[in-house]
Amino acid sequence: MDPFALTRSLIEIESVTGREKAAGEFLLATLGKLAASTGGKVERMEISFERFNVLATWGQPMVTLSTHMDTVPPFFPPSEDDEFVRGRGACDAKGIIAAMICAAEQLLAAGTRDFALLFVVGEEKDSLGALCAAKNSRGSKFVINGEPTENKLALGSKGALRYVLSTRGRLAHSAYPELGDSAIEKLLDLLAQIRKVALPQDALLGKATLNIGTLSGGRAPNVIADEAHADLMFRTVGDPQSMRAAMRAVVNGRGELEEMLHTPALHLEAMDGFETTVVSYTTDIPNFAGAWGKPFLIGPGSIHVAHTAEERIPKQQLLDAIGIYTRLTQKLLAEAD
Repeated sequence: MDPFALTRSLIEIESVTGREKAAGEFLLATLGKLAASTGGKVERMEISFERFNVLATWGQPMVTLSTHMDTVPPFFPPSEDDEFVRGRGACDAKGIIAAMICAAEQLLAAGTRDFALLFVVGEEKDSLGALCAAKNSRGSKFVINGEPTENKLALGSKGALRYVLSTRGRLAHSAYPELGDSAIEKLLDLLAQIRKVALPQDALLGKATLNIGTLSGGRAPNVIADEAHADLMFRTVGDPQSMRAAMRAVVNGRGELEEMLHTPALHLEAMDGFETTVVSYTTDIPNFAGAWGKPFLIGPGSIHVAHTAEERIPKQQLLDAIGIYTRLTQKLLAEAD
């Protein structure tokens, strides 16, 4: 297959988290043709109504190449020049899907079997696809997870700790603020204190970080707000217990703090012959819970343009990734024997 054309075809399919069905059906059809001509098997791994992972296997899979088919919003269509393929999902992670499929073609042409491709839903929000896959393992000993690392093997990745912080107040006419109780002012006071919390550090992963991702609340400019909410995301570098305790201490009854997600930070291993890096984002690897084998994290593209209006993948990195995935799979299969 032409990896650039395959990447463009995948980008053309809008697959923001929760709406992955069309992308999944495209992958079922594409991998179905490849499997039919090479003695493989393709299946839907059902998640919920109209959401499913796609799994393709050749023999008894000892190595699984995996990434996600969902993207963040907003969708924008593909374009291409001599250097890049552009569009939503170009590097996160539809170009990676294309590279893995093309690597599978090369492996099969060389007579290699006992590997799988696993493409999951939901990575950008709640990792439902990976959590489902963790309950449906196939005996794989190694999983190669694809995320943008500029084709370098990641030695570690930060974790995630996500909260919703809510405050309540009392409605009043804004001309008489003394008659009300502003939930927005309460929320702002709490956020100011949270931003001052000292965050832990790790020798490999660096310092934990905080992002205040969304703010909402209130009724109108001339009404004292009776409710307000903030979405917070910490990028963790180790055990999050100290951060949880700090959050509870700050809020201390002045609001409602709900933990929505925790994904652990990871320390991963190097391998001879591969350049290495460290990444600050979170992946599906912890949510696979070891069910698909020992993890490795590597993929083409830069995380610095993922989730942006400039999302793109260098064509040369895309081509290089095909060889990297092929070589890494063969190396791990040799270890699995």
